[in-house]
Amino acid sequence: MEQRLSLVTLGVADLARARGFYEALGWEPAAVVPDEVVFFQAGDMVVGLWGRDKLAADSRVTDHGGWGGITLAHNVVSPAEVDAVLEQARAAGATVARPGAPTDWGGYGGVFLDLDGHPWEVAHNPGWTLDDDGTVHLGEP
Repeated sequence: MEQRLSLVTLGVADLARARGFYEALGWEPAAVVPDEVVFFQAGDMVVGLWGRDKLAADSRVTDHGGWGGITLAHNVVSPAEVDAVLEQARAAGATVARPGAPTDWGGYGGVFLDLDGHPWEVAHNPGWTLDDDGTVHLGEP
C-alpha cells in the first residue's frame, strides 16, 4: 500500500445541511449524486459527505455516536489566517471549540466543529512549508 490518503468521507446527519455548511466555507462540489453523496476536490485528495448511517453500514461498523477518534486539519500561512478561517466557520454555523491561540509546539491554532461535530483544527505551523496550492511539506520542500 502506498503511503497516501485519497479520500476522507464524513458521515453526516443531513446531507443538504452539511453541503450548505461546506459551501458557506467556500468549498465547491466537484461531483454530486442528489440526495445521496457530495464530493469536494480538496487539493490532491477528495472529501465526501454521505449519510452517517449509510457510511457506518458500508464500513461494517456499529455507530455509537459521538467523536470517532479523528480530527481533520487545515493548515494556513499565518496566525491571522487561522483566526479568519475560524471566524468564517463560526459564521457558517460551526462551533469554535478552541479559539486561535499559540500552541505548545510553537505554532498557532484553533478548532471548530462542523454541523455534525467533526473537529477541524486550523493551524499555522512555522516549521512546515505550505505551497500556493495548499500542499503541506514537513519542513522544507
